[in-house]
Amino acid sequence: MDMQTLTSVKAGRSVNGQFVTAFTTHKSASKYCYLIAGTHGDEPEGVFVQNKLVEWLKSSNVITPFIIIPVLNPDGIQSNTRGNGNGVDLNRNLPASNWEGGDQGDRYFSGTHPLSEPENQYLVSLFDQYPPGFIITFHSWKPMLNSNGDCDAILQLLHKYNAYPIVKNEIEDHPTPGSLGSYASETFGIPILTFECPTLEQRGNMNAIWQENKTGFIELMNSYLINRALNLNQHSTKL
Repeated sequence: MDMQTLTSVKAGRSVNGQFVTAFTTHKSASKYCYLIAGTHGDEPEGVFVQNKLVEWLKSSNVITPFIIIPVLNPDGIQSNTRGNGNGVDLNRNLPASNWEGGDQGDRYFSGTHPLSEPENQYLVSLFDQYPPGFIITFHSWKPMLNSNGDCDAILQLLHKYNAYPIVKNEIEDHPTPGSLGSYASETFGIPILTFECPTLEQRGNMNAIWQENKTGFIELMNSYLINRALNLNQHSTKL
């Protein structure tokens, strides 16, 4: 089996000056599948699951073009806080039409204005350079496959293996103004899957969370479904 090569792209910086790193499998694709983890610093389970998936990808011969962001919010990961170094929830700070201001100190504080935070400014700059065609963003809260846009086949494949509930668009009684799902779906017209992992308290250890998702993710990566979302020929290496 061929080894997948990951190439670093220009890094961003967090509020506190830490690097926000990103990697790609292809430097000149027309569209990319984004894998994003660590948006909320108190959700290490999503970071772990994405990292395990990327480890598998590096030993695979999957030709799908990826942009991989291991941790979008390194300051939050370091301090075990949901928000970044400014206390901003990065998943409420994107310039979607439904962005709403809020009170500083609130758990869902959206910042002083849309795209006020350097981590999200970096993310949007990546979108400009490496156009997204599909996004999987890894979180942890309660097991759930939450989608914006049409990715029904992908949802059904993952659900087949992990039996997580499928929830489309905003979660009832849990609005997400200024979220990545809102922003990317209306800006690019693409589907976004917010993959909500179980928490460590719910499963006991990190590897148990990966094991209940490993087969589904490997089946997804080996399928043509992501390439179809990117409008790529499943047999073509011309990206």
